[in-house]
Amino acid sequence: MKMQLEKDSIQGSVNREADFAFRRKFLAALVASAGSAVLAACGGGGDGGVADSVADRQRRRGGSTGASGSTAASSPAASAPATSTPASTPSSTNNSSSGSTAGVLTDTSFGVKGDGKTNDRAALQAAIDGSVGQILLITGQCRIDTKGLDLRNKSHIRFAPGASIKLLPYNTDNYEMIRAWDVDGAIIENAYLDGSKELNSTKTGELGMGISICGATNLTLESPTTINCWGDGIYIDGSFLGGTSWAKNITINNHHAVGCRRQGMSVISVSGLTLNSPIWESIGGTAPGAGLDIEPYNNIGVLENITINSPTTKNCAGPGIQIWLSDFAGNVKKTMIVNITNHVDTGSKVCAYSVQSLPNGSNVTGSITSTNPVWGRPLAQAYYHANWDPAGPKCTVVNPK
Repeated sequence: MKMQLEKDSIQGSVNREADFAFRRKFLAALVASAGSAVLAACGGGGDGGVADSVADRQRRRGGSTGASGSTAASSPAASAPATSTPASTPSSTNNSSSGSTAGVLTDTSFGVKGDGKTNDRAALQAAIDGSVGQILLITGQCRIDTKGLDLRNKSHIRFAPGASIKLLPYNTDNYEMIRAWDVDGAIIENAYLDGSKELNSTKTGELGMGISICGATNLTLESPTTINCWGDGIYIDGSFLGGTSWAKNITINNHHAVGCRRQGMSVISVSGLTLNSPIWESIGGTAPGAGLDIEPYNNIGVLENITINSPTTKNCAGPGIQIWLSDFAGNVKKTMIVNITNHVDTGSKVCAYSVQSLPNGSNVTGSITSTNPVWGRPLAQAYYHANWDPAGPKCTVVNPK
């Protein structure tokens, strides 16, 4: 099965290379003309080559744990995150959703050092495995390799004020720091994850994720911070086990992504997603470079009941929010609902909001609505809507400012 996925991956990359070369060239022309053209495709900043498609998930499925080809260093070097924003260090004033210590197990009781240099991945995984049904409290400055951590059903992880998990030096473009794959009822509070992009010896690729949510159900993330990830701060998709197991009933409050190379968040397939007050800023390094990118990779997945309340996008290399549906069209009829309220964008390079690339005869219906957005440029430059099936979802912007 793995060999077939990798084969599909290679073919997918070949099929999309021409499309993404066009997107990158178009972006360069757009920037050169100061945004005066009508945008036919939104891409992002670059690391010199043709960017991998956000929708090209098959390559990632062929090596999903990040262990293959990963070479975490045994003696990490201290390095400041590549951002000067307030999110560059863990806050000592993070508020947990519960101050209770009842049923709390500390990570140190499982041998986690949290000293900022020891590879704590194995001990942290043992702590996750051994704390199901209780709260696991992360207390120190943990370092891990790119093999990453797997949540379990009903995992409940809480980061103490100032606690964090940061990658050791590595040489791969493919990792997930925390995987919520096919689990139910997991909760993470106040996570602070540093993807250490400045410590990556690889200079290309885009598949290093802070939190990867695939096929999970009834998941809650409270105030997660994801900085300097090689790919996305948070990635949401269907199950890697195949079939029609979508991510369902996902709630993410106060996500803050800073300095990630590809996206603050990517949404590929989900049924029931609520995002409250996210901030996605200083995103860029490979295309599309969006704060949020909603981009299915085929006609199988779903985009159902997506609600985004009060998102803020700042200084993204691509669009602040992008919805790109070229691969969603197909024989299976799809109805998608996306509601965005009070979106604020400042300084995103391409545009504040982009809804594009749904071919005629797509078999996709529904609605995509942005209400009361505040965009720091004239509407004609802030909102791009093009290459759209006239029978596709109704796209509406209500009361823009």
